[in-house]
Amino acid sequence: MRPRVVYVTDFDYPAKGRDYGAEDRWLTARLEPEFEVVTCPPAEVTGLMGGCDAVVVRNSGPVLHHREVYEEYTDRARRERIRVYNPLSGKADMAGKGYLVELTAAGYPVIPTAEAGWDGLPEVPEYVVKPVQGADSIGMAVLPAAELERAELAGMLVQPKVDFAYEVSFYFVDQECQYALYAPDPAARWLLERYEPSEADLAFAQRFVEWNGLPHGIQRVDACRTAAGELLLVELEDLNPYLSLELLDEETRERFVAAFTRSLHGLLAAPRPAAP
Repeated sequence: MRPRVVYVTDFDYPAKGRDYGAEDRWLTARLEPEFEVVTCPPAEVTGLMGGCDAVVVRNSGPVLHHREVYEEYTDRARRERIRVYNPLSGKADMAGKGYLVELTAAGYPVIPTAEAGWDGLPEVPEYVVKPVQGADSIGMAVLPAAELERAELAGMLVQPKVDFAYEVSFYFVDQECQYALYAPDPAARWLLERYEPSEADLAFAQRFVEWNGLPHGIQRVDACRTAAGELLLVELEDLNPYLSLELLDEETRERFVAAFTRSLHGLLAAPRPAAP
């Protein structure tokens, strides 16, 4: 019998520049020869997960739009040791964006980040302010330096506004980079093109995937290339990264599906997560 997988998605979420529904319909169709796939929105997960072999969280939309539902089904998964893909041990966006402060303090190549203030950050004309529990640029603002003292910064992260040449994303399954895409125009985040990463680029992205330590899962390492040529981490999306599969050639898509299938089988073959 095929393993039963509850696949969490929001086919109708109006994601700017991304078609969640099309990507997940295509991907679930490719998984069905190996798995019995039941798709559902976040609000229906808890009622379906009891009889499944795994819950796969994909294009389910920002958690802040369904925080109570997310906490309900993740709490149940932990209590009942239900396998979730990505595993709930993720330390990056899955747990909020506070990890950017941790990585800054540890000396990783990230956009310098402070929480509820700007001590230790470079002095620049403008700063980016965004919620620790934010997603999809919701609640983000750019403030002149003079306005920071008057801004309400509780629950917010502060970063210097970085001038960059372009953004680039590295897409991983487990510990292996499958492909990379970049946005040549800094003002058009989701107008992406294929990117051929150098060995140094891959080492940069790999460092963050290894830091996160997920045994199985899909992760997207988002970075920016500064005017000086340096890569800096923008975010590590380890909850539900959009994959932009429609932009890939057939060979790369097929290789991704094969890697995803192996990874999901690997999760199912591994011991169940430890009880809390």
